[in-house]
Amino acid sequence: MKAAVVYKKGELPQYTDFPDPIIENENQLLMNVKASAVKNLDKNIASGKHYSADDKATAKVAGGDGVGFLEDGTRVYALGVTGMIAEKAVVDKHKMVKVPEGLDDCTAAALPNAVAGSAMALRFRVDIQKGETVLINGATGVTGKIAIQLARHYGAEKIVVTGRKEETLKGLLDLGADEYVLLTQPDEDFIKHIKKIHSTTPINIIIDYLWGHSAELILKSLKGNGSFTPKTRFVSVGSLAGDTIQLSSEILRSVDLQLSGSGFGSWTKAEMMQLITEILPEMFDLAVSKKLVIETVAVALKDIEKAWSETIPDGKRLVITI
Repeated sequence: MKAAVVYKKGELPQYTDFPDPIIENENQLLMNVKASAVKNLDKNIASGKHYSADDKATAKVAGGDGVGFLEDGTRVYALGVTGMIAEKAVVDKHKMVKVPEGLDDCTAAALPNAVAGSAMALRFRVDIQKGETVLINGATGVTGKIAIQLARHYGAEKIVVTGRKEETLKGLLDLGADEYVLLTQPDEDFIKHIKKIHSTTPINIIIDYLWGHSAELILKSLKGNGSFTPKTRFVSVGSLAGDTIQLSSEILRSVDLQLSGSGFGSWTKAEMMQLITEILPEMFDLAVSKKLVIETVAVALKDIEKAWSETIPDGKRLVITI
């Protein structure tokens, strides 16, 4: 079969022939893959930078999930047992979702990772309630855009977003955000803006995709003065702006703050099963009815080497079609 194969950590995937995957037990099925999205997760795993990356130095097919047809003709989205940016892949029959009619392959392939990166935090880490105020730090990316839509879907009353490009942030208002805060303004102005929002409509939930300096500033903005404070649940989902921060213990002591993370390893088996059996099917239905949107850039498998290193426009997901 043809596949995108990574022969060495840090190298670009190569379009080449690779042995067909082999089913090893009764829980596995063979899929003819039609589309597989390329996420930051895939790139970090391929480079060995992600904490879930395998240390074994063997040639591997890239891609962790995708959409395709089972041998009986059923079209599904599935997590791969083997790499998914290939003509064929082995999938776990307990980790797949039927794709409804009316939903194209690219959208079905692109949505799940972004949904996992937002819904799991909103549903399980912070238990979002109707009427709450949500701040999304780093909202201009694919997952941030989905987080805006899902926060509204789950009942958020007010949604505040941050980002570096004002024109892009203005576009998020059409997607459901109520207010934006520029990350490029001076630190003092940024803190003042967040403090003003928090004083008038207390920020109940923070979904953070950046970490780094902007997370430090947001946490500084929450610092109390000894009086009672509203509870804020802060969830780290990504670290695009840096993997470490400095956090004053005074912030932790002066604020009713819940600090947690959402990602592989933090989710329980029950939560993962709920993602597969309940959340993703609901999201697919929302996408069919155009109540949940995601933008994609489709590239053929044979062009994987060029596409892998190209810069994709903000807020759009690269999808490899097979």
